[in-house]
Amino acid sequence: MNYLSARCRSVTPYVAGEQPRGSVFVKLNTNECPYPPSPAVEKVLKDFDAGVLRLYPDPDNAALKDAVAKKYGLKRENVFVGNGSDEVLALCFPTFFDEGDAVAFADVTYTFYKVWAHAFGLVSHVVPVNDELKISAEDYLSLPSKVKGIVICNPNAPTGMPMPRADLINIISSNPDKIVIADEAYCDFAQESMIGYLNDFPNLVIVKTLSKAYALAGARCGFALASPELIAGLNTVKNSFNSYTVNAVTEKLAVAALEDAPYYAAVADKIVRQRETTSDALRELGFEVLPSRTNFIFAGHKKIPASEIYFSLKENGVLVRHFKADRINNFVRITIGTPEQMNVLLDKVKKLLKGKL
Repeated sequence: MNYLSARCRSVTPYVAGEQPRGSVFVKLNTNECPYPPSPAVEKVLKDFDAGVLRLYPDPDNAALKDAVAKKYGLKRENVFVGNGSDEVLALCFPTFFDEGDAVAFADVTYTFYKVWAHAFGLVSHVVPVNDELKISAEDYLSLPSKVKGIVICNPNAPTGMPMPRADLINIISSNPDKIVIADEAYCDFAQESMIGYLNDFPNLVIVKTLSKAYALAGARCGFALASPELIAGLNTVKNSFNSYTVNAVTEKLAVAALEDAPYYAAVADKIVRQRETTSDALRELGFEVLPSRTNFIFAGHKKIPASEIYFSLKENGVLVRHFKADRINNFVRITIGTPEQMNVLLDKVKKLLKGKL
């Protein structure tokens, strides 16, 4: 007897990046921040009163919402928070779409979108990226009527390439009857955020995370920004699932992080500068490196298959990520680490190219 639902049996879950145990790697595979959180975050953690943990956290997470709202010049009613941006994105699907609706997203993008669509009984309307692996705005201007929503990861993952803000504005304004979700997980490393346009577009939902630039991947905190009406819908679905999605420790850490803008601006700047240095070095070694605006780069070599690069580096203590997927099978995604980590990567790559690894 199989007690699982038909949907559970049919869905293919998302596979997260490797989190090795017991081995020492230069870990450049899951786009984590190479620098520690702000000293203000560390102080909160050290001073945290463990006695608070006997109580449930604030189900509204008012302090965290206020910190997000203050940072982006919004009101608490414009903010929804959750256990990482993955949870926030997942809750968007049953909030804004009915079973059988279609949701449009790129063929080369964050693969969790397709998983959520299937898990919630939706139809994936997959739109191919162009020959340069870029998302083309024109492909989203005349979508079928069955498509009720669009998800754009900007800058896109795993390519790292951004869509110009003007193109995204064109998509949103051309689809007033569809929800447009802008996944801005990596926007802290770019200049393409849509936050300044929230009041112009009632169909826009922006999702952001504290896992990348804010170095809080282990704390799990993400948030959505939208009109009060859309945020109220997200709260309805959340409270039909779990009233306490952000724990008491994470809330205090997130507030401290959001309040230390100078520290994180400096971190992002270091990562961006190292990204460009590493990209240039790989190009000199014969790699094709896509123009990234994130904290990672997407690179491939004509002479050595990406799978060989991945396995050879792993065997020699460096973890990158390889996606076995159409159109991107010959690329590896490399998280930007510290200068020391990137020097190790480049040293291993040079030896690999010389057949000495």
